[in-house]
Amino acid sequence: MTNIKKFLVITGIFLLGISATKHSAQDRPIQLALFNPVQLFHESSSITGARFSLLYGKNAAVTGLDLGLVNVSTSGQTGIQWGLVGIAEGGFSGWQDNFVNISKNNFSGLQFGFVNSHNGYFNGLQIGFVNFTNSMKGLQLGLLNFISEGGFLPFFPFFNFSFD
Repeated sequence: MTNIKKFLVITGIFLLGISATKHSAQDRPIQLALFNPVQLFHESSSITGARFSLLYGKNAAVTGLDLGLVNVSTSGQTGIQWGLVGIAEGGFSGWQDNFVNISKNNFSGLQFGFVNSHNGYFNGLQIGFVNFTNSMKGLQLGLLNFISEGGFLPFFPFFNFSFD
């Protein structure tokens, strides 16, 4: 079987698995976006499954896999987010892995990127060249590490932590 056929079979199995998962009537199992508003479903829709954004995708919430150049969720996200820029405005739970990560509200998990910026309470691990958070329970690893409230120090190079 050629690589293309293998990819199509695996993708088909993945999409069937997504469609079989339980989700609300307003959740969509998959989102394909060129840029907002040129995407399958309106930005107010929630995606439970996978979102693929060629340039820029925006949805209310995403649960599952989120791949794209610029990925935006406005009311929360759970799962894995990979791309150039990831923005989670309503909180995040999982692994956010982009060149630039921006998140607000509560974060639980791993942020991995060149710049990690979180406005709110962070619970987990930030790994990047520059890491910012308001408050946290966890560890920052990078050249520049900032924790506004609490923390070992407000700024410390190479690592910073808070376990309050």
